Amino acid sequence: MEKKLRVGILGATGMVGQRFISLLENHPWYEVVTVAASPRSAGKSYEEAVGDRWKMTSPMPEAVKHLTVMNVNEVEKVAAEVDFVFSAVDMTKEEIKAIEEAYAKTETPVVSNNSAHRWTPDVPMVVPEINPEHFEIIKDQRKRLGTQRGFIAVKPNCSIQSYAPVLTAWKEFEPYEVVATTYQAISGAGKTFADWPEMEGNIIPYIGGEEEKSEQEPLRLWGTIENGQIVKAAEPVITCQCVRVPVLNGHTAAVFVKFRKQPEKQELIDRLVNFKGLPQELDLPSAPKQFIQYLEEDNRPQVTLDVDFENGMGVSVGRLRTDSVYDYKFIGLSHNTVRGAAGGAVLCAELLTAQGYIKARD
Repeated sequence: MEKKLRVGILGATGMVGQRFISLLENHPWYEVVTVAASPRSAGKSYEEAVGDRWKMTSPMPEAVKHLTVMNVNEVEKVAAEVDFVFSAVDMTKEEIKAIEEAYAKTETPVVSNNSAHRWTPDVPMVVPEINPEHFEIIKDQRKRLGTQRGFIAVKPNCSIQSYAPVLTAWKEFEPYEVVATTYQAISGAGKTFADWPEMEGNIIPYIGGEEEKSEQEPLRLWGTIENGQIVKAAEPVITCQCVRVPVLNGHTAAVFVKFRKQPEKQELIDRLVNFKGLPQELDLPSAPKQFIQYLEEDNRPQVTLDVDFENGMGVSVGRLRTDSVYDYKFIGLSHNTVRGAAGGAVLCAELLTAQGYIKARD
């Protein structure tokens, strides 16, 4: 790419916005030129607006420190500065739907981390290795919005990243029933232990809305485009419990699966380690070389050892074994704010760029 695309971050001061900024530092295709947040942050430098709330382990990139934060509600003004935006705004679902559509109607592509548009029938919700063909729905969405260039694309919830790719790799064996329990890090709530000291040594067996997302969103990934909308798959049926645990980064899942076609354990492992998608074929900048790794040790995957596999963009699987009630069970692990949030959105944007959906403004 001769000239980097100009990127704006909507909701730049929050945890996911910060993760976007960290991941995009020195990106070969993209340059963060605009940061936007709530009116109370507008007019301040980014460094001043964030203050002591910088939550990343790496320091704030010098290139963004002195950017003046814009008011995210001044849609035309923000859009005029950029080629496309990443959205991580903290608003109500209806407000997010409205503001993301407003940006799209300024002919600005919106790649969103938010959940608001995940079930909008003509908005693609994509894990690039799983369902890149869903980006084809953008042409129908543009007709509805009346745009030539603008659109909205989203990535799914962080909770499903540790098992949906695994089940996709095993599709030929026809998984039809799945039980999953997710053990979710506090950064999924935008928190650190400094913000949420009561989580130290604690478990909370409830995360609002998370179980429905964890059960239903994989079915949309595996769905089909019919008459200008995405129709979710009927199977596998998934039931899930979601638990908040005292971990900073990394969602772990304990998963049980029934198959119609009975695979051998080694066949399942082979499918995992050989599973690739378009990001790997196109060698996209953020794509993990190895999307899924299988760990033979009984005590893996572990958050402290494995959450940063492939810079947080890979999935780690272990403890695959036969089960006395279901056919097989396994443990999965993924980085919830990298692969599960900002990194997954960056990879979506890279694929959209490679396919010509995102390009420089004329």
